[in-house]
Formats: sequence, structure tokens, C-alpha cells
Amino acid sequence: MSRSKILKWVTGALEAILGIPILGATIVIGFLWIPLGVMLILHIVTLVLTKNDGGSTTGSILGIVTSCVAWIPFVGMIMHIISAIFLMIDASKAEIKETDFA
Repeated sequence: MSRSKILKWVTGALEAILGIPILGATIVIGFLWIPLGVMLILHIVTLVLTKNDGGSTTGSILGIVTSCVAWIPFVGMIMHIISAIFLMIDASKAEIKETDFA
């Protein structure tokens, strides 16, 4: 399993946790919105690694957008859930190796 796929699973799980209504809000507000900055950095790292591996970048880009707008109360919750779904779908896709085409 590639590093980008592992990071997609990790960021997808963290987004799912932040998408839980009361728990996610408590974590984000309790840590003074620092989790949003940490998630932004994780999504950027995941995006770069995914680009290098030639994988789908949809979940990472959506995660970056989520980290930027998640301070808006209900919008943030919905965006976290959508990002988690896309990241986990991207992570569950089979990896295509160059030798598969030969």
C-alpha cells in the first residue's frame, strides 16, 4: 500500500471524526481551530503524494476546501462528512501498477 493511500485513510478517518456533530465541534473549538490547520497541512501532503503516485486527487482537494471553510458551523460539519466519504472512496480504489498494462 502506498503512502498516499495510507494518508487518505488517515485523513478520511479524521474528517469523519470531525464530522460528528457535537464531538467534532468540541474538538475544533476546544483546540482553538488548530485541528483545521493540521488537517489543511495533512491534505496538502496527501495531495502532493497522490500527484506523485498518479492517483485521484478529488478527496484531498475537497479536504483542503473543507479545512478553509469548516469554521462556519453547519457548513463545516457537512463538508467534513463529504470529505471523509470522498477520501475513503479514493483510498479504497485498487492501485494500478505500470506492469498491469504490459
